Amino acid sequence: MKPIVKIANLALLVLFPVAWFAPLLRAGLLPLFGLSEISVISGLQSLWESDVFLALMVTFFAIFAPYLKTIGLALIHFNLLHRKVLPVLHILGKLAMADIFLIALYITLAKGIGFGTIEVAWGLYLFTACILASLAISILSGRKKPKSKPTSIAT
Repeated sequence: MKPIVKIANLALLVLFPVAWFAPLLRAGLLPLFGLSEISVISGLQSLWESDVFLALMVTFFAIFAPYLKTIGLALIHFNLLHRKVLPVLHILGKLAMADIFLIALYITLAKGIGFGTIEVAWGLYLFTACILASLAISILSGRKKPKSKPTSIAT
């Protein structure tokens, strides 16, 4: 595994928690949340008050799935976990992409309501970049090293 892929994956272990607390949206008069800035964590806190089941699902998709995948890839990169686990990590990665869909859905719903203003904040870009970087690292980690072909010496 190339060192840059290992370093990028380890960086995600720091960047994901930053992205969870970073402002995703700035909203004025948003009836869904009643907050001026919405982060993954503050959105989850509001969701826990209104719909526990949905809060559990979003918590899994937005926090646990991408972070567990990142930890699993780090363990594979440092030969602490067998590569046979990669298919499970790929499934976790696909589940983690669901959070981008959920955020886009919230933005669409809030804009469709017709009152209030919504601005995308820097945390949405960071969070999206983390998810996409995780996807790229997963793809690069899934590639098997090419086996060297035996050379034959003709006599």
